[in-house]
Amino acid sequence: MDNDTPPDTVAGLGQFLRARRERLSPTDAGLPDTRRRRVPGLRRDEVAALAGVSSSYYMRLEQGRELSPSRRVLDAVARVLQLGDDDVRRLYRLAQPAGRRTKSPARVERVLPHLRQLIESWTGTPSFIIGHAQDILATNPLADALYADFAEHDNVLRMLFLDPAARTFYRSAERTKTRAVADLQQSAASTPDDPRILELVGELSVRNSEFRTLWARAYTRVPPDGVKQMHHSAVGDLELRHEALTIRSSPGQQLIILQAEPGSPSADALALLGSIAAPTRPQQQESAPGH
Repeated sequence: MDNDTPPDTVAGLGQFLRARRERLSPTDAGLPDTRRRRVPGLRRDEVAALAGVSSSYYMRLEQGRELSPSRRVLDAVARVLQLGDDDVRRLYRLAQPAGRRTKSPARVERVLPHLRQLIESWTGTPSFIIGHAQDILATNPLADALYADFAEHDNVLRMLFLDPAARTFYRSAERTKTRAVADLQQSAASTPDDPRILELVGELSVRNSEFRTLWARAYTRVPPDGVKQMHHSAVGDLELRHEALTIRSSPGQQLIILQAEPGSPSADALALLGSIAAPTRPQQQESAPGH
């Protein structure tokens, strides 16, 4: 324990957090109250999910074993527990003794121009670049056409859990969702106070119970999704090999490539999709007489 941390501070923080979560009902927090509870209030895993941190991290916070929570984590916990101004000040007084680091810089993600040019040159291969929270940062035209059934192409997890199109587009949606959540848990474990991950997990936890259940599970390694099975409303079924390549020049970013087996029905379907999505070229003007 830090020398500047009073002995009663750790115990006080745990008691404070437990008391505040026990006074909230699931419906107060926007969660469905679907089963009887032996104790009142929210469970630890529910607070953790809504705050965008792992269950083990929040448990350490309540037990006083997490001695350097960031301002962003505390802000997220205060939001979930619906703390008033006085309680927020008390939370910071208990969790943030003088001299501790209180803020981490927000991460700005940009796609390098040569990578954008690279994926745009692949006219027969759907490709896109995602960030550390699986935000979609850049796409090529064929990827846009492939995911045209979705209302937004902004974030892989939001598309999977919030867009109804995912239910028919992914022929193995459950496995795809489990893989995406496991990847996000891995990112969250390395940066528990990342503002984008906190925001995303908080939104998905409130809006989708399936995500909330998956996020509450302990992180486990999930085998890579070698082949994606999809159903596109315009060209039918596709089986595309999925590769996720780490971009060393942009830490946290990945290049996603989807390839069809040459000569396969999926290759024919991609070619058809490309022709449907190709912009119409203006007709050449007729040559003037004498030219």
